[in-house]
Amino acid sequence: MGLLDLFITASMPVLKVLLITALGLLLALDRIDLLGQDARKHLNNIVFFVLNPALVSSNLAKTITYESLKKLWFMPFNILFTFIVGSILGWVVLQITRPPQHLRGLVVGCCAAGNLGNMLLIIIPAVCKEKGSPFGDPGVCHTYGMSYASLSMAVGAIYLWSYVYNIVRISSSRSSKEVEINDSSASISSREGSISTESLLPAKAPPEQLGLPSTRFDHKTQAHLGTGLKQFMENVSRKINLKRLLAPSTTGAIAGFIVGLVPQIRKLMIGDVAPLRVIENSAILLGDGAIPLLTLIMGGNLLKGLTGSGIQKSLLLGIIVVRYIALPLIGIVVVKGAIRLGLVQHDPLYQFVLLLQFALPPAMNIGTITQLFGAGESECSVIMFWAYALASIALTLWTTFFMWLVS
Repeated sequence: MGLLDLFITASMPVLKVLLITALGLLLALDRIDLLGQDARKHLNNIVFFVLNPALVSSNLAKTITYESLKKLWFMPFNILFTFIVGSILGWVVLQITRPPQHLRGLVVGCCAAGNLGNMLLIIIPAVCKEKGSPFGDPGVCHTYGMSYASLSMAVGAIYLWSYVYNIVRISSSRSSKEVEINDSSASISSREGSISTESLLPAKAPPEQLGLPSTRFDHKTQAHLGTGLKQFMENVSRKINLKRLLAPSTTGAIAGFIVGLVPQIRKLMIGDVAPLRVIENSAILLGDGAIPLLTLIMGGNLLKGLTGSGIQKSLLLGIIVVRYIALPLIGIVVVKGAIRLGLVQHDPLYQFVLLLQFALPPAMNIGTITQLFGAGESECSVIMFWAYALASIALTLWTTFFMWLVS
């Protein structure tokens, strides 16, 4: 295929996404208010808890076998590379732009975490259906492409909620501590000259220095240690946020793996003559509604960026350069190196998905994370608006080049 034909093929899916996104933005306007904030919240809950898990589990259950696992094992590592390289480049952006403390986690998160689920679920089926697609039969392409995108969504959710969540949490907590320190220093200066009576008393010496026997390690001490260990585990659980880590899409992926890999369950549910095929068919029917709803919600969420507060232009430019120039170029080196080393099999569609994972806009769930900690919500909306507005150009160009590269 010629480069122009590939460009037309690549531009069609992006144009479809743009049109539906624009419709979502239009429906979210105050004049129309069919997709207002409350409506988006309820729809997002339905997509998050029902439609996405159904989509992920049904697509993985159909295609996952022990043989396919040999091919897919590299994808989690490829996604990990995107997070590592993006974080390093995000740190470089921080050193150049010097943003406020409460935005540092947001910047690193936007550079590290791409929209590994929703965008692939939208783009891959559209690319497969185009007549000029280099990926063969549209039906086969759609089936396997959706399984790749579903696995990408599940793995991306784990990395997002275990890594980016904690980066934003640490950044926001440091910012609040700085405010507390400034407040406390101000209160101390206002009371300057007063002396505490406790400061005039001698410090208490430990029992050993006074010639007294030290406390023995008895049952009470063991009980205290047990309580401390329990509290420590609870704190770790809160900080890692296991509930978010095991998001519904991740749970759906686990269910899809179980159905696909256990022969007895697979025979019961997968296939035209399977006794329980109605369960799989119902999951497919639910999952089909996820993609248009996701695109509409994404358009509605971008409306915040139009009314959001200003943001440092150099900061915005740095994130755009990282996501749409530096990461895709590094991704080509990573994926081509993996192919040369024999880590990735010769499957043009699979290679295309691996490359595309490096060229996606920032994950929309970063906005949810900033809302949880109240750090940089308006700035995040502006970043998302411009990142997704420019994605129409960047994704078209990179999709064209990646299809030419693997065909």
